[in-house]
Amino acid sequence: MSSTSTIDLRSDTVTRPSAAMRRAMADAEVGDDVYGEDPTVERLQAEVAALLGKQAGLFVTSGTQGNLLAICTAAGRGDEIVIGDTGHSFLYEVGGPAAIAGVPTHALPVREDGTLDPERIAAAVRPREIHHARTRLVVLENTKDGRVLPLAYLDEVGELLGRIGVPGHLDGARLFNAAAELGVAPERLCRCFETVTVCLSKGLGAPVGSVLCGSRERIEAARRWRKMLGGGLRQVGVLAAAGLVALGHRDSLIEDHRLAGRLAQALAALAPELLRVERCATNMLFVSSSSDVSVAADLQTRLSARGIVWPAAWSQQGRSWTRLVTHRDLPADTVERVTAALGEVFGGLS
Repeated sequence: MSSTSTIDLRSDTVTRPSAAMRRAMADAEVGDDVYGEDPTVERLQAEVAALLGKQAGLFVTSGTQGNLLAICTAAGRGDEIVIGDTGHSFLYEVGGPAAIAGVPTHALPVREDGTLDPERIAAAVRPREIHHARTRLVVLENTKDGRVLPLAYLDEVGELLGRIGVPGHLDGARLFNAAAELGVAPERLCRCFETVTVCLSKGLGAPVGSVLCGSRERIEAARRWRKMLGGGLRQVGVLAAAGLVALGHRDSLIEDHRLAGRLAQALAALAPELLRVERCATNMLFVSSSSDVSVAADLQTRLSARGIVWPAAWSQQGRSWTRLVTHRDLPADTVERVTAALGEVFGGLS
């Protein structure tokens, strides 16, 4: 990738399909998937299910759709799910659990390491009594804002879910990042969950799609819900072919993590009085400044003129925060160009 290419740090969702993906899409063997006749999507679903240690998989258009299907198949109208108060399904999926599934959420505080307190999970389960909603599902994320849930914690959660008799769903949009960081098979991170959603269109680089995995019975129910929500697709092998190529990119995710680490180190040494690195985990780093959001917006404009797409900031704890995400489409000289551009901008502000 040339040194003049744009550096987009907003998200790993901005990755674009590779030439190999485009060829695979053009050559894909297809059929009508509503009739169960598309061999390419069948292969993708089977491969992802095997990676996660589940019986079956279902291709969905997005992680949001996959999470909603998991909720719809686990809980009925008036039932309840337990989820983190910064969870994606709670904050960023347009209220789908309530609006579409009719399922309210019991939100628990997410701890600094991205986990939910097991004691709070247990206490959140409603009494089996006529006045209460029935607790039907516990939802966790891995990674959570880049942070990997520890294996010991997952084992503890598995024991807890078995004891309280409530299944778990894992929003594993970046599960493969977690597996790469820990150096374990993805299946190891999924054992305690009845359903898991993984995304193909983030760090893996596919243009669209996620896969929901679980038992055959649960996935068959999810297929009906997907159809009801307008998600039944026809010659979907064109998209699934890109997903199969994307699965081959899993080993390169660790390079995104290393790039994030190098960028965090460089930014920490650049101008700590103007830009502070708060944390870095897997392919995400969070930085903050003492200036208000309007000044951060000006920084965006100045960096854009230098070929850097800098994410929007938000206010938190009296500071302006920004999330930076590394991914496979960033050029090799990302760290050098970003620090040089910031140096120019900060120099102009002095």
